[in-house]
Amino acid sequence: MILSFFDQFSIPNLLGIPLMIPALSFPLIVWFTTNRFIQNRYSAIQSFLTFYITKQMMQPIGTTGHKWASTFMTLMLTLMLLNTLGLLPYTFTPTTQLSMNMALAIPTCLMTILIGLRNQPTASLVHLLPEGTPTLLIPMLILIETVSLLIRPIALGVRLTANLTAGHLLIQLTSTAVFTLLNTMTLTASMTLIVLVLLTCLEMAVALIQAYVFVLLLTLYLQENI
Repeated sequence: MILSFFDQFSIPNLLGIPLMIPALSFPLIVWFTTNRFIQNRYSAIQSFLTFYITKQMMQPIGTTGHKWASTFMTLMLTLMLLNTLGLLPYTFTPTTQLSMNMALAIPTCLMTILIGLRNQPTASLVHLLPEGTPTLLIPMLILIETVSLLIRPIALGVRLTANLTAGHLLIQLTSTAVFTLLNTMTLTASMTLIVLVLLTCLEMAVALIQAYVFVLLLTLYLQENI
């Protein structure tokens, strides 16, 4: 029995074992158990959407960054699967955990920074200090730019967590209102049920969009360093 609205975000356990690892491995299970060589309408639509999204995602990046397309596309598909599958009943959404999102955001953001320091160290360090800065403001501006650079992965993880958590809470609050009003105010409960269906569709869109925004921002960070 759920004692509070936030209990839905606690990691479920089976025989004392956390189910976070099976939840994270589910996209891989779906991938390896699907016959990708069978050509049908579903696979054709899937291939078209994958190609179109990859094209749109990698369009702002130069040709030198296109070798990261498979990495970013895999990350986005994984986030999309985890976000959307968490909307099913009796399931758990791993991306509502801040630790999970930070584990994805910090290494990927660090990767973009290290690529810039390796390929063009002078240009990467120049971003920390704008041209024409007064001498007295140089230490303060370097500190501010460094902090803003380190905040990027935090912003990525918090944005994904906050959007998914807010959507799940709103859906649960609305569904609780439907069950509460069902026996006393049937008309109001019916209208609330319509709102619940619309919120579910909106949350589905948010789950897909947030995965795309997560990876799109990474591509923009990569473009700054290549």
